[in-house]
Amino acid sequence: MTEWWRGGVIYQVYPRSFQDSNGDGVGDLAGIIDRLDYIASLGVDCIWLSPITQSPQADMGYDVSDYIQVDPLFGSLQDFDLLIERAHALGLKVIMDQVVSHTSSQHAWFLESSVSRDNARADWYVWADANPDGTPPNNWLSVFGGSAWEWHTARRQYYLHNFLTSQPDLNFHNPAVQDAVLDVMRFWLDRGLDGFRLDTVNYYFHDARLRSNPPLVAGKGKPAVNPYDMQSHKFSKSQPENLDWLRKVRTLLDDYPGVTTVGEVGDDERGLELMKQYTAGGDLLHMCYSFDFLSPKYSAAHFRAKAEAFFAGGESGWPCWSFSNHDVIRHLTRWAPNSVNPADLARQAIALILRLKGSAGLYQGEELGLPEADILYEELTDPRGLRFWPEDKGRDGCRTPMPWQAGLPHAGFTSGTPWLPVKHGAAALSVDGQDADPHSTLNYYRRILSWRKTHPVLKTGDMAFFDCDEPVLAFSRHAGNKDLICVFNLSPAPRNVTLAGVDLALEPVSRNAELSGTTLKLGPNGFAILPAPAGEGKVGYGAG
Repeated sequence: MTEWWRGGVIYQVYPRSFQDSNGDGVGDLAGIIDRLDYIASLGVDCIWLSPITQSPQADMGYDVSDYIQVDPLFGSLQDFDLLIERAHALGLKVIMDQVVSHTSSQHAWFLESSVSRDNARADWYVWADANPDGTPPNNWLSVFGGSAWEWHTARRQYYLHNFLTSQPDLNFHNPAVQDAVLDVMRFWLDRGLDGFRLDTVNYYFHDARLRSNPPLVAGKGKPAVNPYDMQSHKFSKSQPENLDWLRKVRTLLDDYPGVTTVGEVGDDERGLELMKQYTAGGDLLHMCYSFDFLSPKYSAAHFRAKAEAFFAGGESGWPCWSFSNHDVIRHLTRWAPNSVNPADLARQAIALILRLKGSAGLYQGEELGLPEADILYEELTDPRGLRFWPEDKGRDGCRTPMPWQAGLPHAGFTSGTPWLPVKHGAAALSVDGQDADPHSTLNYYRRILSWRKTHPVLKTGDMAFFDCDEPVLAFSRHAGNKDLICVFNLSPAPRNVTLAGVDLALEPVSRNAELSGTTLKLGPNGFAILPAPAGEGKVGYGAG
C-alpha cells in the first residue's frame, strides 16, 4: 500500500537514549536493532530516527557535518543497512531526520564557503555585509538567544544562524544548494529508507531583501524568557518560495513508491496554516505537524478548534498529530493539572490521538507513561537549557534514557555511565515490569493500537464534532454506513453525558466509563468509544 502513512502511527526513536550496545553511555543503531521486536510489539507502522548522521553534537546531531555518513557514535552505514533490513522484515517502515535548513560550521560546504567571497560555494550560505556602524544587517534573532547573525573574520561578513552560531543556515535561494540537498535525500532513499522527517521545514528560505522583523503584538505582562518570542518572524522564515522547493522534494520522492515525508512546522503564529499549505494538493509534503498539540493547553475547545481548522474548506492536506517529542516537556507532565492519576491521563491521551483524523506520532517512553525527568543544572547538556536556566530548563528532561529493566544499573539502558541520568521515577516504570502487568500503560497501548487496526474508519474516515460544554470533547468518525462515537472527559472530576442512538454499547478500549441507558458516566479522565449506525449517534452534555 503506497499510502500506508495516511492514518499511520509513527514511533519516534531518539537514538542517544534508546539502547546502548557498547557501554559508552550513548544509545546506538545496534541497540535499536536489538529492540526492534519491542517496537514491533507495540503495533506501530513506522520508526522515526532522530539524527544519526555525522555531527560534532553541539545540538545533539541537529548540526550535521556530513550528510551521507553515520556518526561513529551511533555505528556505521552497515549498521544502518542492517536496521532497515530487520525493520522491514518485522513490517516496520523507517524514516529519519533530514536536517537541511542548516549545517554544522564544520561541514565541508561551510568551510569552503567561509574562506572567501569568490569560491565555488561562496553563496551556499546566507552572508551579508555589516551596517555602516558594524551592527548586523537586521534585527533577526536566534532561537537559542541573541542575534541570528555571527561575524566571520575571513569574509568580513555576517552569516545567518537561526539556531546556534555553529549552525549556519544554507542559502536555498541558490539552486545549487537545492540540488545538493536532493542528492543527499536520494542517497538515503537508494539505501531503502522509507522517507524523511524534515526538521524546521519552514526555515529553508529567508527574505532575500533581509528586511527586519516587526515586533510581536502581545498582551501586557513579563517579557518573554527568550527574546526570540518577542518578534513576529515575518521575514526570517516561512517564506512563499518554500512551496516551489517542497514541490521539488515531492517530485523526487514520487520516484520511490511508498515513501513519505513529515514536515516539522516551527511557527507559533501560523503553524496550522502552514501545515495545511505544505500538504495541500498532492504535490507537496505528505504530512506536517506543528506545535499546536505540544503545548500546555488541554481543553475540548483547543483540540476541536485546531482539528476543525485543519480540515475546514475540504483541503486535501494531511496532519500528523503528536502530543510529545524530543523538543517539549512530556505531555504527562504538561497536562498533569488535568488529572489526578497519571495512568488515566496516559490512557486518555493515546485514545484521543488515535481517534483524531490524521496520522499519529508517538515518542519513545510515552507508552510507559514516563513523566518529564527533573534534571539538575549540573546534568544539563542542552544548549537551550544552559542558556535560559532556570526559567527554561531546556529539553534534556524529555530525552533521558529508556528504562528497560528496573533491577539493572541505569535500568538496563547502558553498562556504562549514561549521557543523561535515568531517574528513579523512570526506572519504576520500566519495560520489564510493565510487560508482566496486563493492566499496565504499556499493555494498554498495545491493546488500543491493535484494536485500531480493526477499525479502518479511524485511519481515513471523516470527523464531526458534537457541541458539548467543557471539559467534554465529543466527535464521530464515520465512513460508509458506520460511525464511531468518541467521548472524552478532559478533567479529573466525574462528568455525565447524555447519549441518543440505536444499540449503543461501549467498546472494550473505553476507560473509566459506564453506560446506563442514555447516560454515559465518565470518571476522571474517562473516555468512551461507541459504535453506532451512520448518523444515529448523538451526544449532549449533562452536568452531573
